[in-house]
Amino acid sequence: MYSTVKMLHSYWAYLVLFMIVVATFNALYKTIAKKEYEARDFRLSLFTLIVSHIHLLIGIVLWFASDYFSEMSMGEIMKNATMRSNVVEHPLTMIIAVALITIGYSKHKKKLTSDKKLKTIAIFYTLALILVLAKIPWKTWLNL
Repeated sequence: MYSTVKMLHSYWAYLVLFMIVVATFNALYKTIAKKEYEARDFRLSLFTLIVSHIHLLIGIVLWFASDYFSEMSMGEIMKNATMRSNVVEHPLTMIIAVALITIGYSKHKKKLTSDKKLKTIAIFYTLALILVLAKIPWKTWLNL
């Protein structure tokens, strides 16, 4: 089960990264170009929200299914940079990124004008994208 969830988590991450990049650049472009907010923008930000939440749930299942804590104590994990990144830093950063996506999506729905809607999405999704790019385990991810 662990290997299946890990594979699903790894491959779903491509979809999540793609969606965050597309939604972010769409909002940035439309904000800078002063374009109107459309139903397509709403669907794009909503789909990004959905795939990121699904990915978070898969990651939580993976975290609890892992055997990190049976092999090492938390003190030992914190002393090992790779383990600390996998067990603490990556999950925490990704939770914050998903929270930023959620906040941005929720706040943009309350705005009344196109420029404010797009600017809100652009800000929160850009911050989430930066966090995701910073904590993707690139060495592991690119070797799949």
